[in-house]
Parts: sequence; C-alpha cells; structure tokens
Amino acid sequence: MRKTIAVCLTAIMIALSTSPCLASISASTRIKDVAKVQGVRNNQLVGYGLVVGLAGTGDSNKITYTIDSIVNMLKTFGVNVPSAQLQPKNVAAVMVTAQLPAFVKPGDTIDITVSSMGDAKSLTGGTLVQTPLKAANGAVYAVGQGPMSVGGFSAGGGGSSQQKNHPTAGSIPGGAIVERDVAVKVDDNGTISLALSQPDFTTATRIVEAIERQFGSIASPRDAGTVVVRVPSSYGNSLVSFIAAIEELPVTPDNIAKVVINERTGTVVMGGNVTIDTVAVAQGGLTVKISKTTDVSQPPALSGGSTVATSNTNVQVTEQPAGLIVLPATASISDVVNALNAVGATPREVISILQAIKASGALHCDLQLI
Repeated sequence: MRKTIAVCLTAIMIALSTSPCLASISASTRIKDVAKVQGVRNNQLVGYGLVVGLAGTGDSNKITYTIDSIVNMLKTFGVNVPSAQLQPKNVAAVMVTAQLPAFVKPGDTIDITVSSMGDAKSLTGGTLVQTPLKAANGAVYAVGQGPMSVGGFSAGGGGSSQQKNHPTAGSIPGGAIVERDVAVKVDDNGTISLALSQPDFTTATRIVEAIERQFGSIASPRDAGTVVVRVPSSYGNSLVSFIAAIEELPVTPDNIAKVVINERTGTVVMGGNVTIDTVAVAQGGLTVKISKTTDVSQPPALSGGSTVATSNTNVQVTEQPAGLIVLPATASISDVVNALNAVGATPREVISILQAIKASGALHCDLQLI
C-alpha cells in the first residue's frame, strides 16, 4: 500500500515539476461555483417515530421509551394496552432526519433518513409510521412515512453472525411530503447578496470586477465573504434571469498557500502558490535487523550427556547515507517538488520534511493536518 502511494505521489511530483509556470496558472470558474445567493439554503428537519413490521429484529423490552411510544400511538386509535403486555421485538424507535431545500412547495416530496435509537439489530423490511418532521423553530414542515430501504443485513445463528454495512439505518426516497414551505427572500430593497464559499478579499474583488465588466458599476464588496449587487431596473421584473446571468460569469478565485497532509494515508497535497526560503534538508534511514539462530549440541554416544539447544541472537545495524540538499528561496512549487524528489523522500518522509521546514519558519503556507 505504501509503495503504491509512493509511486503515485512521485508521478504527481514529476508532472508538477515539468510545469515551471504552475504557480502562475489559476483555473477560471463560474461565480455560482464559488458563491451563492444569501437566503437560498437548505433547512434541517428532524422527527421521532416508529418502524414496524420487523422480523424480530426490533428493540428489546429493555427500551422503555419504545414501549411507551407504542402505547401512546395505540391510544390515538382508541386501543388501550398495558405496557407490561408489550414485547416490541417487531418495532424499533427511530430518529428521522431530512433536508428541506429552498423553494420547495407544499405537496413536494423529499428524501428522509431513518436511524435506530435503541438496541434493534436491523431495520430491514420495516415500515416507518407517519412521523412529523420539525425544524429548529418547532414547526412541522413535512410528514414522513413509507417502507424502508436498508443497504445492509445482519444474520446470525448457532453462536456466529455476519453483518454487512449498517442495517440499523436506512432511507426512504421521496418518503416525506412537504406540508409548508419556507419563505426565501432573495431581493432586499433592490439588491442581492452573494456569499462566498471561501471568504477571501481577492476573490470578492474579482467577483465585483467580473460583474461590472458585464453590467456596469452595480456591485461592491461588503467584506471578504459578501458581495452586494444592485439589481438593474431593466431586470426589475426578471430577477431569476439576472441571478442566472451573474452565476454564469467567469471568475478566477484566489486561495491562500496551503499544504494539506493526511498522516493516516500518507497523502500530501500542495497548492501552486507555496513558497519556501533557503533551507537545507538531510534525509536518511537507520535499519536495525535482529535475527535468531538455534544451535544443537549433541553429546558423544554412551557419554551419558544430554542434547542441548542454544539460541544465538545476531544484531545488524545499517545506516543509509543521508542526502543533504539545499532548497533555495523560490516562488515555484516545481522547485519544491524537484528538491523533495532529489532527496528520495517517500510520502511519510515528505510529511516529516514539510513539518520540519514549517517549524523552521522557511515554509510560507498554511500547513493543515487532516
């Protein structure tokens, strides 16, 4: 696995090192890919319900709130059952979650996710009973119900069991009906606000410039994360068309210099604007090999002695010659890549080298560990 990662990283480094102008090349994208209109967002919904029809894989009688929920549900149908008589092995208490998109209307359907709360072994084959879904303000915005779709299973018997994926969670595509919509206000006194996904002063300025090249002086940056756009009078009755035209405008976003490191997998991703000061790097390895051999001492015949086995331990220490290289002050990521390749660094060693260079103050970037 490590060898594969090393080969992939080396190939990427070689490809990067062949592009001396990499630091000056930036990808152009659409405004809709780096910013969104404020007020247009999803809303989270949550509800508590019961899944019925399980084949003995539901909650045990130790989960008292499941029994209480069954009793309360049956009361709404005029059925009074003592809780002591209930064995809820075919029923499971669940939490139901959903995302309510912007601009949905009553009668639309949305997907829901159902997750077990108790000690149910599996929700396979179950049906969610009608469950109201509430927002943070406590109001009901949708109602969910329907048969479960579980992408896994759990089976066992005779002291052995087998499980695939997570059988205690599933989904119901289109399982909730929207009962009320969320008011979305896009136009505020003739203006709209664009919220940047990654707040950056340079990117905000470039968005303003892109809009002004197309529509004139109608945009201004409020801060690093917000651009305010005045709706032209010609688009007064076609706000949707105006927003669509803005979203399709090309813009070149700017990002801070960053190196992202995943120590678990040995992955290193470096941005094109990472620079370093002059620094010397030495890389080498120390290998210690310990081996054991067994010798048998056999006494002569009729000597009365006994056979004795002895263990011998051999220790071998090999130190590979360390490569010392000076990394000059540079403004190109290709120089960094070439330098790390020159010392024969593996992905794990690249991580250590970058952390050491950052600690020395010679690496000018945001070093992020994930």
